[in-house]
Amino acid sequence: MSTSTLVHAERSNLADLLLAAGPDAPTLCAGWTTRDLAAHLVIREGRPDAAAGIVIAPLAKWTSKVQADTASQPYQDLVAKFREGPPRWSPFSIASVDSAANIVEFAVHAEDVRRAEAGWVAGNADPELSDVLWSRLPHMSKLLLRSLSMGITVRRTDTVGEPASIKTGSPVLTITGTPIDIMMLLHGRSAVDVQIEGDEQTVAAFKAAKLGL
Repeated sequence: MSTSTLVHAERSNLADLLLAAGPDAPTLCAGWTTRDLAAHLVIREGRPDAAAGIVIAPLAKWTSKVQADTASQPYQDLVAKFREGPPRWSPFSIASVDSAANIVEFAVHAEDVRRAEAGWVAGNADPELSDVLWSRLPHMSKLLLRSLSMGITVRRTDTVGEPASIKTGSPVLTITGTPIDIMMLLHGRSAVDVQIEGDEQTVAAFKAAKLGL
């Protein structure tokens, strides 16, 4: 399966999960319901004037206003807009940009919906998706783990293979789990099934750190 086909499948999967959950379900995104998440997804691809505020603090107030306006639309319409994909003029409509920017985004948000309920069960991870997530960990760790000085090694449990270093530093911490669980952890999510190994002080510092965007 090509990366482009894979990200299309993940878009469809996330849209299905949003519809099945309904507009008022909780998510792992702090303070967001599924309606808020759907609005975020639509804005991110179709409102570059507002999307910048997701990462640029001075623009956050404008982003919040646009998000509130967007979230007031009928929920099924919001999900349909997301499912259809970005407008033709959006950079996200370029296949290479779509694949580079959206595979991790959609995989994490799908689990944000699925794992927000008590007794959550992780989705059945597609082996190709897992390989892509695993390959993105070293690059994304530069941003997601920017607040840490320790080294991080990861070990995946869904296949047999050697551990991989995704961040240099000392002392070194080892995180063991599936690629999606490790990716969720690095995005600051707590509903994960991982093992974190290292000396007591390093593990405590990792757990107390602000991870993610």
